[in-house]
Amino acid sequence: MKTVENVKGSGIAIRGNDIDTDRIIPARFLKCVTFDGIGEHAFKDDIAGLAAKGEVHPFANETFRNASVLVSNQNFGCGSSREHAPQSLLRWGINVIVAESYSEIFYGNCVSLAIPCFTASHEICSEIQDFIEANPTSELMLDVETSKISFGDKEITLDIKPGARGQLLDGSWDARSGLLANSDKVSGVANELPYIGEYV
Repeated sequence: MKTVENVKGSGIAIRGNDIDTDRIIPARFLKCVTFDGIGEHAFKDDIAGLAAKGEVHPFANETFRNASVLVSNQNFGCGSSREHAPQSLLRWGINVIVAESYSEIFYGNCVSLAIPCFTASHEICSEIQDFIEANPTSELMLDVETSKISFGDKEITLDIKPGARGQLLDGSWDARSGLLANSDKVSGVANELPYIGEYV
């Protein structure tokens, strides 16, 4: 099973509170049978709305196109429970998120995709966002075990839920791999169930 010990890369700042899953991936893009290609539609309506005003959304700004560290603010990923939101971020290129807080379901969906979600105060998130915007190609390093982020000459301790940290470090975030690794035991239990055994 794949473990996640640290993540590094350049950053992208998505400022604002209550950025919901409908903004991350608009509902009209949920008709896909697989998640292939969904990353190109991340923040599609926000991008269009800003473009109409002559402004550029970070996800449409080529300066941040290779970013893998997303930093936002309060209640990131609120709204509907769709897995499409973290899937679109992952397929766009995001591998780790730092925010002040998250929707619980969004947080869980991220962990199940091996996307670490760290939390920090408003002041710390703002400091990281400022750094990203001033240094768009600079690398940030996040360590899952120590919960630290390093950027520029700074090292700051963040927070991450112990359960999520444990899953990322031992690979148990990947439920499917866990089932496959124990397929004999799964089959054994299935064979003992009268309503399943005859079909195994």
